[in-house]
Amino acid sequence: MYLMRIGEPGAEKPVARVDDGHYVDLSDVAGDFDEKFFGGGGVDRIRPIVAERVAAGRVSAFAGERVGAPIARPHQILCIGLNYRDHAAETGQAVPDEPILFTKSPNTLVGPDDDVRIPRGSTKPDWEVELGIVIGRRTSYLDSVADARAAIAGYLVVNDVSERAFQMERGGQWAKGKSAETFNPAGPWLVTPDEIDDVLALDLWLEVNGQRRQTGNTRTMIFDPYFIVHHLSQFMVLEPGDLINTGTPPGVGMGFRPPVWLRPGDVMELGIDGLGRQRQRVLAPR
Repeated sequence: MYLMRIGEPGAEKPVARVDDGHYVDLSDVAGDFDEKFFGGGGVDRIRPIVAERVAAGRVSAFAGERVGAPIARPHQILCIGLNYRDHAAETGQAVPDEPILFTKSPNTLVGPDDDVRIPRGSTKPDWEVELGIVIGRRTSYLDSVADARAAIAGYLVVNDVSERAFQMERGGQWAKGKSAETFNPAGPWLVTPDEIDDVLALDLWLEVNGQRRQTGNTRTMIFDPYFIVHHLSQFMVLEPGDLINTGTPPGVGMGFRPPVWLRPGDVMELGIDGLGRQRQRVLAPR
C-alpha cells in the first residue's frame, strides 16, 4: 500500500493512494497515521478495507490538495550519518565502524512539497536525499538482524536538510545543524515493504534548480535498513511511527570544491525509485 496524508497543515486526513489520480479516504477507519495506528496493527487492519473500497469503486480523485508528510509527527527522528562510502569520502571523513547516530527535532517534519526555510544566521544550508524507515511496532533488543524486517512499517523519501556551519562549527553538535523548522520534508507516500522488490536496489537522486547534484543507489549503503533497526534497538526503544533517516549518497553541497550552498529562491527536486518525488522552494530566514 501507499499511505498518504492530504490537507492543510494540522488538518491532514489519512488516505491510501490508488494511482496518480485517485485515492481511498481512510479518515473514518484511521484517525491518523501515528503511533496509535502503527502500534495497533493499523497497516494490516486497513489492507482489506482498501481492497474492498477499490473493488466497490469507492475512490476519490485528487483535486490539488496539499500533500503532507505521510506520518504524523513521530516520537523521534533518528538519523544515520556517513552511511554511504562515497559520501564519507567526499566529506573527508573515515568510513564508520558502526552507525553514527544523531537526532532531529520531530517538529522539522513537513510535507514533500512544502517550502524549506533557511534559519537565521545560516551561512551553509545543504541538501541530502535519503531513504526513510518508519517503525511499525514497539521495538527493543531485537535478537537478530532478520527480526528487524517485521518491525518496519514502510519506507519513504526524506530530505535531511542541514546547516553545515551550525553542524560542524558550533561544537560539533549535529542536532544544531539538523533541527531548524522545515528541515525534514517527507513523502509523498509511506510505501509498505511488500510493494518494494529490493530495498537495497533503489536509485536516489536530487537536483537543485534543474542541475543534478546527487545520484546514488541504496546498494552502496554501509549499513542496510535491517542492520540499522537491529542496531538501534540495542540502545533505545523504538516506538511505532518513529522515523529513521538512513544517510545520503554523494553530491551534497559541502562535498563540492568550492562548496555549494542553498540560497533563497533555489528549488530542490528529489526522489527514490518507487517511493515518489519531492519539490521544495527555499525561503529566506524569517
